[in-house]
Amino acid sequence: MSFNNLDTLYRQVIMDHYKNPRNKGVLTEDGSLTINMNNPTCGDRIQLTLKVENGIVEDAKFDGEGCSISMSSASMMTQAIKGRNMEEAIKLSKVFSDLMQGNEYDEDLDLGDIEALQGVSKFPARIKCATLAWKAMEKGLKEQQ
Repeated sequence: MSFNNLDTLYRQVIMDHYKNPRNKGVLTEDGSLTINMNNPTCGDRIQLTLKVENGIVEDAKFDGEGCSISMSSASMMTQAIKGRNMEEAIKLSKVFSDLMQGNEYDEDLDLGDIEALQGVSKFPARIKCATLAWKAMEKGLKEQQ
């Protein structure tokens, strides 16, 4: 597949997650963990709620407002971490951070839709948008450990 076709496909995946976000909402169950974060540079804000039982992320939802990059990244992240143990979710966050910074990462790891965000690494001002939800997740899970 040519670069232009891949770029177009990635844009479509990002816009699909933005227009049809997965796991949008708030978990209100007892014991759910709530993390609020914002990016003052561009005004993105997120409220992430996680349900963690026996070290497994059973459910994840997000709410907030921001650009297409931050909101689609939150949608992709909540999909990616559901059903994973906390260590796996934190490792995935580190892999995503490497992807955003243009660093090498374990390419054998199936990132699914998340891979569509790799072009963000070419726009340093947008990296904080893409990583906001991931930083919130990492913060919340580290507080749980």
